[in-house]
Amino acid sequence: MSIDQIRRGLSGFTGKMTSDESLARFTTYRLGGPAALYVEPADRDDVVELGRALAGSDDPPPILVLGRGSNLVISDEGWPGIALRLSPAFSFVEPADPGLRAGGGTALPLLANWAARRGLAGMEFTIAIPGSVGGAVRMNAGAHGSEVKDRLHSTVIFDLAGGGLTERTVADLDLSYRHSNLSESDVVLDATFELSQEEPAAVKERMEAYRKHRAETQPGAVQNAGSVFRNPPGDHAGRLVESAGLKGFRVGGARVSELHANFFIAGEGSTAQDVFDLVREVRKRVAERHGIDLKPEIRFLGAFRDQSEGMEVV
Repeated sequence: MSIDQIRRGLSGFTGKMTSDESLARFTTYRLGGPAALYVEPADRDDVVELGRALAGSDDPPPILVLGRGSNLVISDEGWPGIALRLSPAFSFVEPADPGLRAGGGTALPLLANWAARRGLAGMEFTIAIPGSVGGAVRMNAGAHGSEVKDRLHSTVIFDLAGGGLTERTVADLDLSYRHSNLSESDVVLDATFELSQEEPAAVKERMEAYRKHRAETQPGAVQNAGSVFRNPPGDHAGRLVESAGLKGFRVGGARVSELHANFFIAGEGSTAQDVFDLVREVRKRVAERHGIDLKPEIRFLGAFRDQSEGMEVV
């Protein structure tokens, strides 16, 4: 089924729907080309409507579910299928037993601040992660020794490919280091977290310590996507990159941060291909120097040149 056929089939869709929408502004790298079809569901009914349209296709177009784009590099050529990004209606936090419930589009720092003001402990680590609740569930995001799986109670998922709405417990998601069993077509609509009650001042103090640590050790007001590589067992990717002499190493307009070697900066005039080539070259040099094959934490989507060295591209 073609993109045009999918679009014509969305007769009941009330949210935003555009062709050839640039995806660069939806990622923290601010790079990447357009999506063949960009959709922004206004509510849960719109998500179901899209699933209904896709269910009638024997050969559906590829689906990209966007959060806040903090771990994505989208090809300069763009995305050949459907890119879905939840509307502001999916950004909310509210009390829920046993802690709080948040929409899939909710920014993690917003969630952390909401919980801290109410003395709900357990989500302070998310103040340092510039992603969304949905992305955090999908990647089992973590920082400062904590991970989403430590506090996640359950989540509501809509499978665009299968058309089903399900509530899954944390045990259903097979969460491990930067991993879940969610597919590309799964959309996290909301999530419930199990938190504990503490004095708000204590929660805020811990959160502010994490915020300060981030400001002191990670590049902030520049285009990057957070940690590039997963930490290998018993070591840190940043240490390995730095000890290979690669701080400041550059490919095209992209470079390894001088502040933290596991952060790569997209400078003025850089392209998504530059970032891809930089990641591949750094990975190669670290393997030559240390004998360790670093696995990218960021995801590459779309068409990139020279994918012959084990670089996974969706």
